Amino acid sequence: MDPAQWLADYRDRLDRVAHSARAASASLRGVGASAASPRGEVTVTVNAAGVLEHITLTPTARKLEADVLAALIVATSREAQKLAGARMAEVMAGYLGDGDALAQITQHLPAGAVR
Repeated sequence: MDPAQWLADYRDRLDRVAHSARAASASLRGVGASAASPRGEVTVTVNAAGVLEHITLTPTARKLEADVLAALIVATSREAQKLAGARMAEVMAGYLGDGDALAQITQHLPAGAVR
């Protein structure tokens, strides 16, 4: 193969990979999740990484004992993190397909996030 053609092909591949990485990054910025406790006292929102972004407490939540409310917040946060992880895995599967790369990304997601 002609070296100039090989280099041009290589640059094209790099451009496609960079474009795909930018698209994946943009897609992930929109990923996150919210979850509500079973009776709706607590609603938690997390971003794609599972980082807590917002908590809403209803007046009913304020009447709960502190340890009960704390456990409810933790459980609801875990559910939101699981949902965000599942959405993140779906987005990345679209770019990576099934395989080792996706497994490396999803191996630390909360249990139940990846099907």
